[in-house]
This record gives sequence, structure tokens and C-alpha cells, in this order.
Amino acid sequence: MLKYINIVAMKKILTLVLGLCSFVCFGQDTSLYDDNIVVGAARQSEYFEVLQGKRIAVLGNQTSMVGSVHTVDYLLDLGIDVKKVFAPEHGFRGKADAGAKINDGLDAKTGLPIKSLHGRRKKPSKEDLFDVDIVVFDIQDVGARFYTYISTMHYIMEACAEQNKTFVVFDRPNPNGHYVDGPVLKEGNESFVGMHPVPIVHGMTVGEYAQMINGEGWLKDQVQCNLIVIKCEGYDHNSLYELPVDPSPNLPNMSSIYLYPSLCLFEGTQVSVGRGTDKQFQLIGSPFNSSGDYRFTPEPKPGASKPKHNGIECLGYDLSSFGIGQMHEVRSMYLHWLVAFYQNSKDKGHFFRKDGFFRLLTGDRSIRKMIEAGNTAMEIEKSWSDDVEAFKVIRAKYLLYPDFD
Repeated sequence: MLKYINIVAMKKILTLVLGLCSFVCFGQDTSLYDDNIVVGAARQSEYFEVLQGKRIAVLGNQTSMVGSVHTVDYLLDLGIDVKKVFAPEHGFRGKADAGAKINDGLDAKTGLPIKSLHGRRKKPSKEDLFDVDIVVFDIQDVGARFYTYISTMHYIMEACAEQNKTFVVFDRPNPNGHYVDGPVLKEGNESFVGMHPVPIVHGMTVGEYAQMINGEGWLKDQVQCNLIVIKCEGYDHNSLYELPVDPSPNLPNMSSIYLYPSLCLFEGTQVSVGRGTDKQFQLIGSPFNSSGDYRFTPEPKPGASKPKHNGIECLGYDLSSFGIGQMHEVRSMYLHWLVAFYQNSKDKGHFFRKDGFFRLLTGDRSIRKMIEAGNTAMEIEKSWSDDVEAFKVIRAKYLLYPDFD
């Protein structure tokens, strides 16, 4: 039985009755985290012979670390012939805004060419891979469908399959890999923030996810990629893993990472999630909200040069204590905040963005309709439960580690 389950249940009831409430601080219990996990990149004995004598490209960013050494530098020190680097969203060093165009360039430290895979070109060309035998993927994911590194992985797997290149994943733990939840993406809602028919929280490592992309025939024309996964050591899906490096500019701590799958849906609305503050994805608020106990004013910051409601005071809630103290215990998406904010909005007609981004994030047209119709969070969550159970059957075929209880 989960430690805080009674408290969580009580807060869900209060949320339904009152709309939103403040959460008491439980603090971060560092003993929760498993310190004995060894990431794939650190297990050189498992991949050295695979890479030795081959021409290598690395798809990486600031999370591609072996202890205090970047994976690219680590491979070069091993004598591996690294030819180039591919950069995903936020860039090779992880400092660009979400969705910002990433340009080609040179890595200042190694002099290696950097090829962007975020912007117009999301898939490596024949020219990009002509001097490469193997592409190594080493990026820390956070386990949400709309976190775009798995979309980048899809495209590079497809290019490797078409050009007969080997694709190697240095696996890393999924900090949200201890549950599966959320609406499953429906056909017709595909985009770079959701390419596959999976729930928002898929509960898989990138290595497991790569196996599923291959096994389910999701690559173009159902091509098969020559895939090798270098597993983590000491990890299972009950493990709680504290990320040693921030995975992106707007996910600065474990509270934001646990809250991200639930709060990211607000990105499809006029509600701020704290971009442009020091508590990104830990705050929710809006100038059009009619209740709350926390005020904040977004302003330009690294990773958020033009934040939503820039310079305008927002009223809402600080969820940072709940995120680190309880969210990992909930083991489900927490839709109550979104439903309550819609109900409390002074301008419901403009609550959702007009560009349809909310639909792309949910991957299901019915979620917005149910919110607008006044359905409760529990009723909406129940609507996707059968799809989630069906997905778990597919997911089980590709797991590399013991599953959560």
C-alpha cells in the first residue's frame, strides 16, 4: 500500500468539492531514491566491442553523462571514433527554449560537427549518415509521450533502418516509469509531441520504447531498425531514480519531473505552468483565474525567452511541495487541477488555445469536450482506463526490467 494513499484520496475529494486547495509540505525524502543504478553509458564492457573500429555518431545533450564526463568525451577517451553529434530539442548543451529552432554548428570542446534534428529537419539525411556505421542514442527521458526526445529517436531509427545503420541505445531509468496512465493517442492526432498510440505516461525506458517502435512496426513502411540496447544495471520499474542532471531548462528538479505529465496539458491552455519563473512546471496560474493563494509574474529567463503572460501577474497555486512530497506516490495523472482551473476561469471561451495544441498534447479530441461539458476529473480519467489496460498488454512484450507492482 502506498505511503500517502489516504492523504491523496482525501485531497482528491477536497479538490472536487473546493476546486483547488493548498498542499502541505512533506519535504523530499532522499532515501526514496536508488543509488545503485548504473546507466547504460557507464557499462563500457557491454558495448566497447560493438563500437570499436566503427564510425560513430552520438545523439546526445547535457544529460549524456557518465559520472562527471560527457558521453562524447567518454567515448573519445576510450578510443572510439566519434564522427559527429546530433542535437535534439533544446540543443546539444540543453539551453535552448522549448520548440526553438536548433542550428548546425561545431562543439566548442571537441570540434565535432553538430547536426540539428530539431526544426525543419527532424530526420538525418543520407549525407548525414554516409560516414557513420552506428548511431548511439544517450539522452535522459522523463517518460511522457509529449517529451519530444522519443519522437527524435523515432526519426533517427527510421533513417538507420533505411540506410542500413546500427542504432544503439545507452539506456537510462525512467523517473516516471513506475506507472502507466493518461489518454492513448488516437489516429489523426499525430504530431512531434505525440507520434505513437501510447498513453501520456507510458512507463518505459527509452530502450524499451525503442523495442516497441521496432516491434509494433511504427517506422515508415514498417522498416526494421538494427537495434541494440545497452541496459541499465540495478534498475526496475519500482525504482525511484533521482536525475543527476536537469533534463531540460524548464524541468529543474524532481518535483517538476513528477508534475510534468499532468501539468504539461496546461500548455494547451492560457494557464501558465511557471515558465519564466524559478519554479517551472511547479506553478499554475493565470490572470483570468478567480481563485488561488499564490501570485507570480513570468519574465524572460534562460529556456523561456517569451514566457506565457510575460510581465503580467498570475493568480494560482504553488505545487512544488506536493510534487516532491507526494506526486510519485499517486502513480496516476492528476487531472483535478486542470478541471478546476477551467471551472474557475473568468473567460472559458478563451481557456484553450485556438491552435489545437491541447488536442495534440492529449492525443484525444474527447478530453477537451468532457472538460467543457462539466465532467469530473474522475469521470474523464475513467474514460481512458480500458485503453490503458490494452496498452499494458502491448508494453509487457518489450520490457527489459522487472515491472512495477
